[in-house]
Amino acid sequence: MSDNPAGLNQAAMQALGAGDFATAQALLQRLVAADPSSIPGWLNLAAVRRRLNDADGAFAALREVLRLEPRNFPALLMSATLLEREGSMKAAASSYGAALANAPPDNYLDRPTQQAVAHAREIHGRHTREMQDFIRARIGDTQSQCAPAERRRVDAFIDMTLRVRKRYQQEPLEYFYPGLPAIEFYERAEFPWLADLEAATVPMQQELATILREDQAGFAPYIHYDDHLPLDQWRELNHSPRWSAFHFYEKGQPVAERCRRAPATMEVLSRLPQAQVPLRSPSALFSVLQPRTRIPPHTGVANFRLVVHLPLIVPPGCGFRVGGETREWRLGEAWVFDDTIEHEAWNDSEQTRIIFICDVWNPRLSPDERAAIGEVIAATDAFNGTQPTSSV
Repeated sequence: MSDNPAGLNQAAMQALGAGDFATAQALLQRLVAADPSSIPGWLNLAAVRRRLNDADGAFAALREVLRLEPRNFPALLMSATLLEREGSMKAAASSYGAALANAPPDNYLDRPTQQAVAHAREIHGRHTREMQDFIRARIGDTQSQCAPAERRRVDAFIDMTLRVRKRYQQEPLEYFYPGLPAIEFYERAEFPWLADLEAATVPMQQELATILREDQAGFAPYIHYDDHLPLDQWRELNHSPRWSAFHFYEKGQPVAERCRRAPATMEVLSRLPQAQVPLRSPSALFSVLQPRTRIPPHTGVANFRLVVHLPLIVPPGCGFRVGGETREWRLGEAWVFDDTIEHEAWNDSEQTRIIFICDVWNPRLSPDERAAIGEVIAATDAFNGTQPTSSV
């Protein structure tokens, strides 16, 4: 037989099928000698050596695969199974994690490989949980000395280190101001005016009830893109009343008739450090999410301002995620978050959910920086002769 790689591989597979592992190994060794870059040849050789209980030989063949293609999923998975067979469970779990990180979707895999992947998830998941418990027990005394916000950051650090929590970054659609931290939910201590906002919950609810009764026409779909634009995740909600809003500002200017309907809301809003950007901000609205409606993951326009939520009507089954942290709204309890980090919301109840939303300057910005940001954006508009299509 010639050393034609295709012929050698075919003959090796026939020998393997017949249970003649020694012949299969000899043929595959000739194959990789003739073509050292043959990934299938090295993988098949590793599999045959595994059947021959030659773990060292199998590992040697797999190292050749990974030298040629470091993220090769079959090689990573087989390496993990060999380590597990040898009883090296921590190394096996780590290798299973590497294989899972490079695994194609399950529907692309045959049934035996799907079962192997399920086993990999079980082993790697158990290993990760045990490591989490070990780390938290080990640092318990130190972490207990931390403030509550610091403890949450330590917990997030552990989860990110173990790759069980995704790391999210700021991804503003338009304006990125450098040097501002990517914080999902900000700590209340940075916003001393939050308590005043929350104290206005009842009068704001009363104003909302009147508006709902008298001015339904003032609520418009929150998503309203032209159909010729790329809609991406917004296709289902575009021009839909399932997510609507009563806006108190348009292009950064108050809508007098709407503001007149909500004097208590406007009064407390006047005491907040709202972002001031010509033709774009401030922004404030009642956001209405209908039953069984989800707002898909998305990011906001600018990281120099943050977003405030004050829940006014919140049935059970409503939730909100920013980055890796998920929270439930509680009536009258406000929070501040960075909406340039991926976030989503849902109302799984049979009732309507309504929250008050407004924007504020990021507190890490100096007054001079705030003024400069507004001037940069205004100058950009002036140079281009354009009008903004959305608020920030």
